[in-house]
Amino acid sequence: MTEKDEKRIKELVSELNAYAYAYYVKDDPVVADVVYDRLYDELVRLERETGYRPDDSPTRRVGGEPIKEFTSHEHITRLYSLDKCQSFDELRAWDKKIRASLESVEYTLEYKLDGLTMVLTYDGGKLALASTRGNGVTGEVVTEQVKTIKSVPLSIPHTGRVEVKGECIMRRSAFKKYNERASEPLKNPRNGAAGAIRNLDPKVTASRNLDIIFYDVNYSDEYIPTQKAGVEWLKENLFKTEKLFLSKDIEEIIAEIDKVDRDGLDFDIDGMVIKVNSADARETLGYTDKFPRWAMAYKFPAEETTTKLLDVVWQVGRTGKLTPLALLKPVELCGATVRKATLNNYNDVLRKKVRLGSTVFIRRSNDVIPEILSAVEGTGDSEVPLPEVCPSCSTPLVTVGAHIFCPNDKGCKPQIVSKLAHFVSKDCMDVDGLSEKTLSLFYDELGVRTPSALYDLTADDLIGLDSFKDKKADNIITALSKSKTPSLASFINALGIRGVGKKLASDLAEIYGDIDGLRKASVEELTGIEDVGEVVAQCIADYFKEKGGEVDELLGKGVTPRLPQKATGNFSGQLVVLTGTLDEMPRSKAIKLIEERGGKVGSSVTKQTTLLVAGRDAGSKLAKAEKLGIKTISESEFLALINA
Repeated sequence: MTEKDEKRIKELVSELNAYAYAYYVKDDPVVADVVYDRLYDELVRLERETGYRPDDSPTRRVGGEPIKEFTSHEHITRLYSLDKCQSFDELRAWDKKIRASLESVEYTLEYKLDGLTMVLTYDGGKLALASTRGNGVTGEVVTEQVKTIKSVPLSIPHTGRVEVKGECIMRRSAFKKYNERASEPLKNPRNGAAGAIRNLDPKVTASRNLDIIFYDVNYSDEYIPTQKAGVEWLKENLFKTEKLFLSKDIEEIIAEIDKVDRDGLDFDIDGMVIKVNSADARETLGYTDKFPRWAMAYKFPAEETTTKLLDVVWQVGRTGKLTPLALLKPVELCGATVRKATLNNYNDVLRKKVRLGSTVFIRRSNDVIPEILSAVEGTGDSEVPLPEVCPSCSTPLVTVGAHIFCPNDKGCKPQIVSKLAHFVSKDCMDVDGLSEKTLSLFYDELGVRTPSALYDLTADDLIGLDSFKDKKADNIITALSKSKTPSLASFINALGIRGVGKKLASDLAEIYGDIDGLRKASVEELTGIEDVGEVVAQCIADYFKEKGGEVDELLGKGVTPRLPQKATGNFSGQLVVLTGTLDEMPRSKAIKLIEERGGKVGSSVTKQTTLLVAGRDAGSKLAKAEKLGIKTISESEFLALINA
């Protein structure tokens, strides 16, 4: 190996690790995938040709040969479990005990991640060993498995010996993507992470696309005085962490816990962890045989349980697609009694080995209706039958890919009522007072079959219906009249074109400006629009070819979509990029405010970017903007522009 080759390999390792850190830890990519891939391929070639492969080379992440068995490892410092509580009163009682021993106290609040606790040892700036928590004293060595996790640094700036703690998780998005293609679906993200780490083949670990979020320094040859400092140290040494909340008031901590949106996270949490934020105070409080006295885990209600599947019924949706709905033996989950759960399609039923009478794992899904994750193997009486005719109108079903459809879109009641419900919904024509139950009544009693027929209704038609009085009838007719001037985007969304949702409807309205322009668009032209593939483009073209009369009927009833107006304001003509953490508002709100004031928001810094808003901990995007001479403002300056 030449000195030139060795130098180039080290350069590539350093460069690729920096790009991976920006992408996987900072969530702030600095190069396109094609650039990363080109450099990675060069590194693979050089390592193969020279036989030289540094310990922190990104090529070590793909997973090597299966290992024969796990070996044990004794942690430098024992890992304790956490004491738990399930009510705010219990948390207040714990706070009272703490204050009885300390003159003053500050707490940290962090997510209690639902994954697998990991302990990583670094020595000389390199990852020396990774192990599971085990019994808190001894764990299993899983170094090769952990090396496949792209958010784990293989080398860090600190060159001494240090042991760090983190939680290995499988993000919900990765779990969903994995299960969509897996022949053997995972039961939940936690099992997905644990099974991958404890698999003897690192290539299996790599396939799960795991992540580790670090939260504490278990041992260091340098003194780290507080948990806050520990997290700051972790960040400085390239570890991925989550935001901490600090407060001296337990009521502020409780209020913050109460605001946690579990559904808004891309990972599972089963509670929040409250810790005393002082090494000296922790030493004063000490430990019991099992727990540190200075920490408490507040546990949320369980999101997963098991119950018996009693039956499966098939529901017909707006597009005619049939979806299996599981009827369950009632069970308590997240404070509610659950009697139903979703399954995606018949392939999902087969893949998850669901049978009538099975014991099934169910999981809370966005606080609405749970999803069946899998069935306990060997349980159940008989297979779930696949329907041959529509359960509503008895029309023979058709199969398209993994789904089955009722083709009777003109005479199948559930399809028609669902289309009407979509048409009047808030993101469409926004008609108050028309629930699916009311629309079903209109279908049965008034013969309403199309959206345009709603505009033929009179108050006299409604008064004779069950539970309709004069005021209710008048209110609905008034709401229908007011709905005749929707935005063009809402109108396009209301048509129910397959593949066109709220966002795409908005994009189409902005691009075409009126409904006639969209009607004339060719498939080739539509596929040139971002996020519009050939299938969706064909669906749009087919709708106007086959059902254009529905649009004419609506226009004939006085429906007049409002054409989009260009937003104006102090961001007009600006292409704005946001980077770093905004403390005063969620990023989604900032994007909305920019767009309302005439600007557009980009995801990466390019020569076309005109303004960069740099929040706290701004990273590589700020450096790139400065290099390109792009105007940069702070969050406070951004707020001043918003409020101007």
